[in-house]
Amino acid sequence: MLGHYGIRAASRYFQILSPILILSAYLLLGEVWVFAILALLPAAAYVSTLPSPPPPARDKGRDGLTGLLNSEGFQIATEMTLTQANRDDQSTACFHIELDDFIDLRARHGQASADTVLRQSALRISQAMRDIDHVARIGEARFAATLAAGPSLDRDACLRLSARLQTALEEPVTLPNATLLPTCSIGFALATPQQETNAFLDCAAQALEEARRKGTSCIRAHSPELGRRALRHRQIEADAAFALERNEIKAWFQPQLSTDTGRVSGFEALARWDHPKFGVIPPIEFLPLLHRYGLSETLTDRMLAHAFKALRKWDRLGLDIPQVGVNFADEELHNPNLPDKVAWALDRFGILSERLTIEILESVATGPKETVVIRNITRLADLGCGIDLDDFGTGQTSIGALRQLPVSRLKIARMFVSQVDRDGDQQRMITAILTMCERLGIETLAEGVETAGEHTMLAQLGCAHVQGFGIAHPMPFAETIAWTRAHRARLAAPPQIGRKTG
Repeated sequence: MLGHYGIRAASRYFQILSPILILSAYLLLGEVWVFAILALLPAAAYVSTLPSPPPPARDKGRDGLTGLLNSEGFQIATEMTLTQANRDDQSTACFHIELDDFIDLRARHGQASADTVLRQSALRISQAMRDIDHVARIGEARFAATLAAGPSLDRDACLRLSARLQTALEEPVTLPNATLLPTCSIGFALATPQQETNAFLDCAAQALEEARRKGTSCIRAHSPELGRRALRHRQIEADAAFALERNEIKAWFQPQLSTDTGRVSGFEALARWDHPKFGVIPPIEFLPLLHRYGLSETLTDRMLAHAFKALRKWDRLGLDIPQVGVNFADEELHNPNLPDKVAWALDRFGILSERLTIEILESVATGPKETVVIRNITRLADLGCGIDLDDFGTGQTSIGALRQLPVSRLKIARMFVSQVDRDGDQQRMITAILTMCERLGIETLAEGVETAGEHTMLAQLGCAHVQGFGIAHPMPFAETIAWTRAHRARLAAPPQIGRKTG
């Protein structure tokens, strides 16, 4: 069959060749054929002027880049599979697969290379599945697959298939100027009896999100507990945008002690979210959400206000708390107005600048030396604020970086403090850090002190301050009053000498 386009093309050629056809007909076939050809010319002219039909519509259920099903097509295919499985008392499973760090890959190698990786990944997934299964691209770097309904399918079989998919996808991808080693995370869910399609797909998505939270190249299966955690996470994610507005996020305080006198040398203000439904939520869960919503600076302003109010109340109660540390994230340190904002807050609450310690992460010292960050930290130090370099030892801080930044105290990470009373290597490492700080004129504080033995050894080695669960957990402001008074009473009590009698 020629079809519309073929008929139009034939009409054009007939018109173009008509003089030759007429002459040939006259010489070979006679006048009758000449008249026949002449009679056909108007019809050919009419057909050639007909408007072209619209081009065939692209398959709405297919992804343009990879040729796989798209989200819409995958939803329909999965619904049909699930209907069959429910009807015939069979099993099926859904897999969600995402390439790790795809945004970085595209930024580093360009869109063309990223498209190559996606097409290669689509091919590899298709080759690892059966022809009767359904494979789709449902996100920028996210794929999905639903197994055709079958009589026997269990968790172990899905784990084996996940491992096979992961092995295939993590094979090197050769580009014109580089060879990439992609990794991927996979989550899967087995269908439950009479399960609805959206719930089925959502279970696989929850399993993938759990895998991605655990790190790169992970595989996770959906479970009822995972589903409950996913619902909790989504609720927290939705509520985080309003938590500050509702005054649910407040400063909790963890004491720091002087190893020389045993007295409280300060408190660190730590953000805690007291959720009305889920209770106290740790910072690791909500700080990234606040950053995503652009609320990091608002949180810092809130922590500063809570810290200064705490200092004023401690002063009124006659408690000797020398200073409070407040954490400043990278976003705040890039704000050119930060020093002025801090100075205004100090003046507003009537707090001396030396009673505020600015805590910055070690990544600030190891990252690019952007002028605005260095200028802000320097101005804050010139203002009289202390500068704590937090989590020292988790990055790659050089001595040159310590000299460039006006660091007044270095906080030694828990990784060096753990079992320092029993591990000679830990003791030598701590001694080296303390010696370096002594030469540079920087004070030291050991974080994560959890036992009396660690506390004692750090004091013997010469670490000036300690902080950790072995001293006290972070606590709401109201609890700091009783804790501080009890700690002062313990210091004032005379030591017990001699043997106890029953």
